[in-house]
Amino acid sequence: MKRLLRLVLLRLLALLARPFARRPAASIGAVLYIKPDHLGDLLLATPALAALRLRYPGARITALVGPWSEMALRRNPDVDALLACPFPGFERRPTTNDQRPTTNDPRGWLSFVVGRSSFVVHPYLTLLRYAALLRAGRYDLAIVGRDDHWWGAALAALAGVPRRVGFAVPECRPFLTNALPWDPRAHVTAQGLALVAAGEASRPGDQEAGLQLAALRVLPKPRFDPAPEDLAWADRWIAEQGLAGARLVVIHPGTGGPAKLWRPERWAAVADALQQDGARVALTGGPDELALAADIAERMRSAPLALAGRTSVGQLAALQRRAALTLGVDSGPLHLAAAQGAPTVHLYGPGDAGRFGPWGDPARQVVVRAELWCSPCGVFGACPRGLAQPECMDRIAVAQVLAVARRLLDRAPC
Repeated sequence: MKRLLRLVLLRLLALLARPFARRPAASIGAVLYIKPDHLGDLLLATPALAALRLRYPGARITALVGPWSEMALRRNPDVDALLACPFPGFERRPTTNDQRPTTNDPRGWLSFVVGRSSFVVHPYLTLLRYAALLRAGRYDLAIVGRDDHWWGAALAALAGVPRRVGFAVPECRPFLTNALPWDPRAHVTAQGLALVAAGEASRPGDQEAGLQLAALRVLPKPRFDPAPEDLAWADRWIAEQGLAGARLVVIHPGTGGPAKLWRPERWAAVADALQQDGARVALTGGPDELALAADIAERMRSAPLALAGRTSVGQLAALQRRAALTLGVDSGPLHLAAAQGAPTVHLYGPGDAGRFGPWGDPARQVVVRAELWCSPCGVFGACPRGLAQPECMDRIAVAQVLAVARRLLDRAPC
């Protein structure tokens, strides 16, 4: 009932947005790419931004992202302007269990009740405010980079963008001029490339652009360019640690969802084995992952290099670029490592690797998972089966991870 009422409300909002739409221009001079997600999803969207630049080389490309993920695109050469929007529902909260946050979360927002259903007011007020701000950009094309983001589709419509491309999710469809069929199993990077390929409904040169995009799809790579000072920091740190010529392995064990974590004693066993093989292991993590990194270090027989809480995103990327291998669970920093071209090992349990896994050469960006009947469930806060340790992560064995890590290290240049 609640969803039905929301669909009716969104259709009414789409009707109200119609007078704001400008007449489509003969050519595309300004593109708005809307992507509300966090670090990993933004990195997985960078192939789509590269495709946008290829298709519209003379256009001004603006990315509208959350303030929590600006750093992912700050140095991206395919983006001319970067705008931040506090997309409702995407602020990370410790109690969030869903794989991908939604804009229907009423916590902390003004809401009202119709019958037995409650509706949130805050996202609509923010929507009107940012639509008014975006109208000045006079965008010719808007791409809604997240398949279920009705808020972004409505924003593009209210901002008067004449061409609006997204997926035909019922909540989004009323606001789009070009709605692509939606496959909920498709990888998000493939979805982004499909949106760019759709672009305008028709225009001269589409056949040639389609061939170029098809070539780009062969192996489009996520991109993140560390700043020169970040690369210099990594080189300096490696020299200070006496690691010149050593095989550096980065382990980033933390992530935003507790159900995605692997046991600390298992990370310690992997780290000890790799150091016994002759590699040097650095434990990394954010400021809120210090306790996890310390727990792993205390369980190790050989001391690791402690870097948790001591690097910026750019410094972490620079270190991963210099490393022979990066290991971790389903997280943005592992996508960051893949964007450096480094070999990576990703441990997946409740997350859907088919949709949100690494995008690149599967021989270098390797997913390790236990084939469990209930995985992926998409619930990150706690195992929905009530298990203290999610079985999908618990069934990933140390030997399994070590075998993949050693295989990748054997291929790495000495």
